[in-house]
Amino acid sequence: MQSHARGHLVYAANGVLAVHTERGTSIVPANRVAWTPAGFAHHHRAHGDTDMRIVFLAPSLARLVPGRPAVFLTSALAREVLLVLTGPRNHDPAAPDHSRSARSRLLRVLVDELREAPEQPLHLPEPRDDRLRAIARMLHAAPAENATLAELGKTIGAGTRTLSRLFRNELGMTFYEWRTQLRIHHALVLLADGHDTTQTAHACGWSNPSSFIAAFTDIIGTTPGRYRTSRRTTAHAPQLPPVVESSG
Repeated sequence: MQSHARGHLVYAANGVLAVHTERGTSIVPANRVAWTPAGFAHHHRAHGDTDMRIVFLAPSLARLVPGRPAVFLTSALAREVLLVLTGPRNHDPAAPDHSRSARSRLLRVLVDELREAPEQPLHLPEPRDDRLRAIARMLHAAPAENATLAELGKTIGAGTRTLSRLFRNELGMTFYEWRTQLRIHHALVLLADGHDTTQTAHACGWSNPSSFIAAFTDIIGTTPGRYRTSRRTTAHAPQLPPVVESSG
């Protein structure tokens, strides 16, 4: 775990990233960008062949984006700006790609694009209540588990009504919404590791691929098959070291 004095954007030009904070986990598939504000303890985990780009924002720009972890859809313009800001020559002080003023303008364009971008439902909040944490541990360990909330409640000694209220009040979603989100997180990791749609559906608790495709499309905005294809075609930028950072 680490924290920074400045907030930062994390972008996967290829592959899938997970950003873990005390608030929960943001899953960052290709063409999404995750924002972690200053001071948030966090760690990153890459899944599959991942090209990870990091851009730090000065406080004057950071105040224009949310004060909490968030995931945004990356527009074509924002993607190109991210790639330019983290290009290999940015780390050569003798011959930088852009002057300081040019970089400042690019960073402002990037932030403006993110302010217009739809926030993605890809942040899985971390429960604080011990009863919810017990359920979360069970489902993280076995995402295909199809037990009802009542059945899980019996395992930990809590009633359905109490647990339903806790999910809504603490996490802002129902148990079924939270479990679907968790399963989609696991599905993105499996797809990044090369599993096909049918394998992924069954491993994440869907009895048939059609139901999985519908749920995946509703959250990610594209089918699992198209997502796998897009992952292979988004790596048109020159390949860089595993982690490329840019300060702003």
